[in-house]
Amino acid sequence: MEQPRTRPPQRRQRPQTTLPAPTRGAVSEAAGSYRVPAPGGRRVPPVVLTLRRLPNPRFTGLGAGLFAVAAMLCVGFLDELILDGAPLAYGLLFLPLSAATALWVRTADLVTAPISVPIAFAVGTVPISGGSGGLGGQTMAVITTLAVHAGWLYGGTLVAGVIASVRKVRQMGRRQLARDTAAAASIGTGTRLPRR
Repeated sequence: MEQPRTRPPQRRQRPQTTLPAPTRGAVSEAAGSYRVPAPGGRRVPPVVLTLRRLPNPRFTGLGAGLFAVAAMLCVGFLDELILDGAPLAYGLLFLPLSAATALWVRTADLVTAPISVPIAFAVGTVPISGGSGGLGGQTMAVITTLAVHAGWLYGGTLVAGVIASVRKVRQMGRRQLARDTAAAASIGTGTRLPRR
């Protein structure tokens, strides 16, 4: 009895794709500089490219507040432990934390960033205030620390407020651009957009 001939399985060959020619905004390895085009055809500096590759968490309003409070409480304890409660170090670390809170909160919850940052500053001053004599003495020490170092408090709140405002304005600009693009497309096709 004759066996039917079997062919060994053949690998499927993928169609070869050609790579597109480098565009005007392609990254040049020799130059190593900023050649990646931005949305308007502008070039983006390497610092911005590096920042875009960093993790970009998005907190809810409550999450941003809890993050700020926990971080400032840790900063306060470390400041008391390492630097014996130096208010300068505490204030300097408060400013970037305010910026991070305003950058990492969701766009829908931007209003919470300038509110949660001062609360975090106040909670973080508990370890460095140096109060004694029970709850009343600790409360008075925190109030005194807040009064003496109000400049850091206002500065961090201002940083968070400015960043949140800029993000909100940019979001409104993107929405308006999307509406204008949709309106232009509907005029080109002859369809009417519903009125709001």
